[in-house]
Amino acid sequence: MVSRSRIAAIVAVLVVVLVAAGAYAYDNSQKNEIAAGVTIAGVDVGGLDAATAEAAVRRHLLAPLRHSLKVSFAGETWTLPGAELKLRADVDGAVEAAVEASQEGGLPTRLVRYITGGELERSVPAELGYSQPAINRFVRHVAAEVDREPRNATVEPYSDSLEVVAGKSGRKLRDVLLTRQLRRAVLNADARHTVTAVVHGTPPEVSTEDVASRYPSYLTLDRGAFTLRLWKDLKLAKTYTVAVGQEGLETPEGLYAIEEKQVNPSWHVPDSAWAGDLAGQVIPPGPADPIKARWMAIYEGAGIHGTEETESLGSAASHGCVRMSIPDVEELYDQVEVGTPIFIG
Repeated sequence: MVSRSRIAAIVAVLVVVLVAAGAYAYDNSQKNEIAAGVTIAGVDVGGLDAATAEAAVRRHLLAPLRHSLKVSFAGETWTLPGAELKLRADVDGAVEAAVEASQEGGLPTRLVRYITGGELERSVPAELGYSQPAINRFVRHVAAEVDREPRNATVEPYSDSLEVVAGKSGRKLRDVLLTRQLRRAVLNADARHTVTAVVHGTPPEVSTEDVASRYPSYLTLDRGAFTLRLWKDLKLAKTYTVAVGQEGLETPEGLYAIEEKQVNPSWHVPDSAWAGDLAGQVIPPGPADPIKARWMAIYEGAGIHGTEETESLGSAASHGCVRMSIPDVEELYDQVEVGTPIFIG
């Protein structure tokens, strides 16, 4: 007959075996469950199986980040749709890492955690990604809308006056700063999703204060009043009475510049019907040369020159040139340089 002590020993062994088998079976049933205290990118996934944890992470981590980004400036707003950012995260890899972490420490450690309700306290990162080219394209688009080239101060000429058109500063988007702000906003659900663009000013090369120094001399011709005006640093310096082109041979209208200057020039007779037998000839300085004292070319054979026919001044009498008295043309010649603008109106 088996003794009671032997029976007790056998029972004890059986109990241990059964407990061990039960513990092993229970632990094996938890292999797909994440231990309490484990988080993935801040999302609590403790006690969840892999599939449920994956859904929770996508819901709590990715969904709040799938928002549009906006940039505002001066009352205008531009939007980058969330879909274009192609936000993504390695959720599967993070969940797998969380499950593996839950199995660390061996069976005894896990059993103690199961029995006591202890937590693993493990934070598993989830690598987030997005389309950086989409942000770069968006920033370039905003820059194209916001950037403005500076406008130099300049002069608007009229036949009897000059008007200074003020310069205007431009602006340039601080694109590097905007890119950095948008990248932060993509991965931060709590960040402001509307970013105010910042610009810096770009001054014009020629300011309103400097424009006069760009025009040491300027000429305006009022054909109707037979008046040539000389402007120095955009201030009226002298007014001359002149003759201009007759009907059919008008002095050309528009904005030109002094192309060349000559003292006592020869007359290069144009091939025109009015020139008669002289057409195409070169008449040297002398009594037969009507181009007296000085020559300042303007445009296609037209220019400013002296004349002995002072009675024609104050009328439309020339073949397209601007006639001046000899003293006046000599004086003017020394006041202007090649390149001096002349507006004929």
